[in-house]
Amino acid sequence: MTHAPDAAAGATTVVKAKPWYRQLYVQVLAAIVVGVVLGWRWPDLGTAMEPVGTTFVTAMKMLIGPIVFLTIIGGIAGVADLKKVGRTGVKALVYFQVGTIVALGFGLLAINLFPLGDGVHADVGGLQTSGEASKYVQEGETQHWWEFLTHLVPDSFFGAFVEGDILQVIFLAVIFGIALKMVGPVGEPIIASVNRLTEVVFKVLSFVMKAAPLGAFGAMAFAIGKFGLSTLTSLGSLILLFYVTSIVFVVVVLGAVLSLYVKLNLFQLLRHFKEELLLVLGTSTAEPALPGLMRKLQFMGVDRSTVGLVVPTGYSFNLDGAAIYLSLASLYIAQATDTTLSFGQQLGLLAVMLLTSKGAAGVAGGGFIALTATLSTVGHVPVAGIMLIFGIDKFMSECRALVNFCGNAVATLVVARWENALDLKRARRVLAGEKVEELPAEAPPVDAPVADAPVADAATEPLRKAVPAPAPPA
Repeated sequence: MTHAPDAAAGATTVVKAKPWYRQLYVQVLAAIVVGVVLGWRWPDLGTAMEPVGTTFVTAMKMLIGPIVFLTIIGGIAGVADLKKVGRTGVKALVYFQVGTIVALGFGLLAINLFPLGDGVHADVGGLQTSGEASKYVQEGETQHWWEFLTHLVPDSFFGAFVEGDILQVIFLAVIFGIALKMVGPVGEPIIASVNRLTEVVFKVLSFVMKAAPLGAFGAMAFAIGKFGLSTLTSLGSLILLFYVTSIVFVVVVLGAVLSLYVKLNLFQLLRHFKEELLLVLGTSTAEPALPGLMRKLQFMGVDRSTVGLVVPTGYSFNLDGAAIYLSLASLYIAQATDTTLSFGQQLGLLAVMLLTSKGAAGVAGGGFIALTATLSTVGHVPVAGIMLIFGIDKFMSECRALVNFCGNAVATLVVARWENALDLKRARRVLAGEKVEELPAEAPPVDAPVADAPVADAATEPLRKAVPAPAPPA
């Protein structure tokens, strides 16, 4: 993308919007449609597209660790008072817990109002776990709710990045960020290098994002080709209930919180993140959209340190979609296996899920592992009952990931508003679709050349200020 220079010093340069067919969200949406058609009409060919989708997701996960690590360090190092870091973290965790409780309650309320499992009368003795489900069951039964705490400390520094464990990366980044802040001037060159390296990593991310339509196509073609659209009809009512419950939660609960407290419009926010939402829909996971979420929240005017702390932590602790799924699926299995749960037992189930939902964060099959851990801990509902919904789990994962993404976007804005770390006027202008100047990059050293500000996301296409050339010495 080229910029026409303006002769007048300090004049602005307008970045022309891309044609509609070059917009990322249009390409991803088209790729999803093509993937669905391919998987439906030619299942074998659709299944063969699995490496295309998994390779893209793997490439995105490759960058998540460095992005989280560098962003948190830069954010902490840029805070004047370290007490603010701790205060932001505590407020975020409080909000996460409240949000999780509300989401769990929504799932329980929905399945109680519409008891779809009644009348199934599944034979528990005839339910046998096998294949991939058996692996998840085994891992879930041996998992304890407190393991996510003991797992915070990695075996080695690079081990957290190799394994892609976001919680461990956050732990390392917070320690390093605080240490750099406390050593004073000694750490300033390292902080400057971190800020520059962050821009490089985001530039690499922009390269990888060009393959997003291809990744969404491969993932969707594989899902439809392997599981088939016919799977949707077998338990379509349960899938529909989960989707409707999730939509009501996002619109009513998250929308009300965003409107009443942050004073922003939910639908404008969803439009702002349309590329990321379509990417989540295509890949069935929210992880590839994490870098875009962080970058766009900063562009909206959320303080960098708040974004760096809240978003990565929320990806492990603020899983609203997974919470709705856990409560709804657990009670459905109880109903289908003729297991009667009193109101008190359902509240006990909710308390257990509040803990087990954190235990499998970022793990493949995490939703099923958490569900198994929940049923194993409670003991009233047969664990083998998860086979009743294993076949449709893939079609519910998209919704889980979308709600998780929306929940973390709203959570970051709420915490930022709570901490007075949000430029509300700028956020409103961005969400209204106005042309907004890119935020200035980190201030370079006095003797360093001034570089252009980083290009904003395609959805924002800001006005860029041309940097006037320095005046020659007298």
